[in-house]
Amino acid sequence: MTFEAAPDAFESVLRPLWMRAQSGDEAAYRESLERIAQRLRGYLRRRLSGLPDDVEDLVQETLLALHLQRATYDPKLPVSAWVLAIARHKLVDLWRRRGRRENLHDTLDDVDENLLVAVVEEGQPQHDLAQLLQSLPEAQRMAILLTKVEGLSVIEAAARTGASVSAIKVQVHRGLKRLAEQVKR
Repeated sequence: MTFEAAPDAFESVLRPLWMRAQSGDEAAYRESLERIAQRLRGYLRRRLSGLPDDVEDLVQETLLALHLQRATYDPKLPVSAWVLAIARHKLVDLWRRRGRRENLHDTLDDVDENLLVAVVEEGQPQHDLAQLLQSLPEAQRMAILLTKVEGLSVIEAAARTGASVSAIKVQVHRGLKRLAEQVKR
């Protein structure tokens, strides 16, 4: 059952729990948060289908906001509408954060590999790959070794390191840029 589907049924169960919770009933508070969390997971899963790792984080952020803002609840309004408004604000905040952060970086596929090739001039010393890689931060070095040297996919590298797929992509991208700068010197 979603926020949109059969809101009256969800509201009819949630409202009495929430009102008891607002009066200090801890058991009702826990149960209302559990019901809200369950509903939020479905609601956010549909909206974040491309970002499944962010669903639970956003559920927790929304529950925390509900907890901190519970005194602002107006009993004239449906509880589910108030919850949904907070969840939407948290979702928009996430999209803004991700948009700002991801717009700062080119995707790995957008890197022109020709820019990564150094032109060797007469007398220019050859750089040792191991030495160059040692100059990188550990996360960048591992991401490059796993994906570019060992030939693992980004998903396999993420599984091996415990980092997210997007973190591996960013580390490879940053590492390759740093290596290209070092080689051009």
